[in-house]
Amino acid sequence: MVRAFRSILTASAISATLGFAGAAFAETKWDMPTPYGDAVFHTQNIMQFAAAVKEATGGELSITVHSANSLFGHAEIKDAVRRGLAPIGEILISRMANEDPVFGVDSIPFLAASYEDAEKLWKASREDIAAKLDEQGLTLLFAVPWPGQSLYVNEEVTSTDQMQGVSFRAYNAATERLAQLMGAVPTQVEAGDIPTAFSTGRVSAMITSPSTGASSKAWDFVSHYIDTQAWLPKNMVIVNKQAFDALPEEQQKAVRDAAAEAESRGWEMSEAETAEKIQVLTDNGMQVSAPSETLKEQLGAIGQTMTDEWLAEAGDEGKAIVDAYRAM
Repeated sequence: MVRAFRSILTASAISATLGFAGAAFAETKWDMPTPYGDAVFHTQNIMQFAAAVKEATGGELSITVHSANSLFGHAEIKDAVRRGLAPIGEILISRMANEDPVFGVDSIPFLAASYEDAEKLWKASREDIAAKLDEQGLTLLFAVPWPGQSLYVNEEVTSTDQMQGVSFRAYNAATERLAQLMGAVPTQVEAGDIPTAFSTGRVSAMITSPSTGASSKAWDFVSHYIDTQAWLPKNMVIVNKQAFDALPEEQQKAVRDAAAEAESRGWEMSEAETAEKIQVLTDNGMQVSAPSETLKEQLGAIGQTMTDEWLAEAGDEGKAIVDAYRAM
């Protein structure tokens, strides 16, 4: 049943994409897969984007948002858009870091540890990311960050010396490397397994966003939140280049304009989400604090080590991005 349903959707998507070869239809309908549920601010922002496109085009271009992996799973979305199975979609940029290290620049710990710095890094890297997507037949529309990744621990940690030997939740190569450089012992744990991992003693500390901390009820297993904002990973909205280029110019402009508004609005929503979820942690008894000067310096040194490692992998292109960012 599911396979048949997806086959129908796939056939429809291919027809919608390839049918633009001649004159555009009077009404164009796009299906848009996204990874997150309707309550997530990224999805809410995208729904506003879709509504703006429909209004600006007088209904000639409509985008139906399929949230929570209901059309394609997160791991499938980028390839689905590239192949034209869905004209447009949303993914986490760093999911493509295994293809090219440039896609992982926003997930280098402590390279850009605030919204202001994250915005500068985005300006420095956007053209390179857009060019790499273009080579794959994809057009970048906009990107919006998640709240910054911060430390969840069971004591007031003022130095990485206190992290020696601590079992630390990791969820990708970067967090595993971060744990190692802090002297902690990394253990891979998916977001949905966080409460169980803490309750069984598999891990006793982690770094994640205030959003994940609130959704996993971190106050049930840790007492302190240290607001490091180590990095602010971004989601991006991409569109199949052939499908986009086939739109009339006025519709392309409508999409671009709506995308620019969605990016600006999304960054504001992300900052608001940060404050809201940190307040949830506070309201539930967690001690929220800024990192001590010692911890900040130590984490900064770790960040430089990981930046250097990334630069060795990314080469001259990566160096140009980091140099441009630091010059801002």
